[in-house]
Amino acid sequence: MFVPFDPDWPPFDPPRAPPPRPPRRISPAQEKRLMQAIGLNLLLAIVALIGGATVIGALLGWWD
Repeated sequence: MFVPFDPDWPPFDPPRAPPPRPPRRISPAQEKRLMQAIGLNLLLAIVALIGGATVIGALLGWWD
């Protein structure tokens, strides 16, 4: 049986090109509006904690 000792076999794979980047799904204006909405929601979450504590304190004071 013949065993080839050729160092160039099997041939090397050619280098692959990187895959193309996917297109943007939102525009910069939409991204800005999204960040504003997220910031507003975070601010309102903090205000709701203070407001909720105030309402609970008022209800407890009303029943005394």
